[in-house]
Amino acid sequence: MMNRTALRENIRDFLEINISEDTVETEVIEVLREKTFERRLIRYAGSEGDEIRAYLFIPKQTPVTGSVLVHHQHNGERHLGKSEVAGIAGDPFQAFCPALAEKGIITLAPDSICFEDRRTNRRGIEPDSEPDNDWLQHYNEMAYRLLKGTTLMKKVLDDSAIGINVLLQQAGSQTGKIGLLGHSYGGNTALFHAPLDERVGYTCSSGAVCSYRTKIKHQTGIELAEVIPGFLENFEIEDLLKTVCPRKFLIVSATEDIYAQDAKEIYNSVKPVFQESNAADALVHREYEGGHPLDRERFDFIVNWFSQEFKKAEPS
Repeated sequence: MMNRTALRENIRDFLEINISEDTVETEVIEVLREKTFERRLIRYAGSEGDEIRAYLFIPKQTPVTGSVLVHHQHNGERHLGKSEVAGIAGDPFQAFCPALAEKGIITLAPDSICFEDRRTNRRGIEPDSEPDNDWLQHYNEMAYRLLKGTTLMKKVLDDSAIGINVLLQQAGSQTGKIGLLGHSYGGNTALFHAPLDERVGYTCSSGAVCSYRTKIKHQTGIELAEVIPGFLENFEIEDLLKTVCPRKFLIVSATEDIYAQDAKEIYNSVKPVFQESNAADALVHREYEGGHPLDRERFDFIVNWFSQEFKKAEPS
């Protein structure tokens, strides 16, 4: 059986992921000061020199307990990206950044490619007047890359790695206490990024841990970045999770969520790998009653999980 290090390198090479650790030049566009945190709108260059805008939350509580890169969901609403997880618009149970900041955690929420300020046809949180425009741009970003022999997943993950660099450059950040968080589309990004980047010690993937084989069997839609030619011939979702060990990984799923319908089976399959490495507590699965959208119970559990794990890692 291939060891975890070799497996990680094989997946990283297959996806051609560049885990850049270069210094990132950032520019602050605006600042909002709240009672418990400061929210900065910043911009920096993505992996292809394109502009990424992100909200950076700096808690006023000291000391900082950890840092989390928060990836937004999809929900067919490409006009909502960073602003939803920043609590500015959209679903309040996606507003992870202010909730984590109030617990002393630095958070960064970037727009993913084709969302909010990274749309070609329109910027901001207003939907395009032509509903198909946003969808077609996203589809084209995938299709054009496939024609060139690369993937949308590579772009998404290369940008995500740059986001980790931005977090590590913040005052109070600690190398060993960096997290990744996402639900649905954001959960996919966390699921693929965390295994390949050993700087990430804590990850939560919500509503996204589901094998390709199950999606194909049940005719479940596959998110555009997950369309990776040849991936299934070589790997499965279990392989990604195996390479996370012994780092911390929280799987959140729901009984009626088709995008995480075999999360329990995947957890049970991968758990022995963590047990054999004396890291049984590092892999956690929480299944809730309900469907794909997050609710108060899941939202609170995820926020508290990061807070508790970071505090556990503090020197005694």
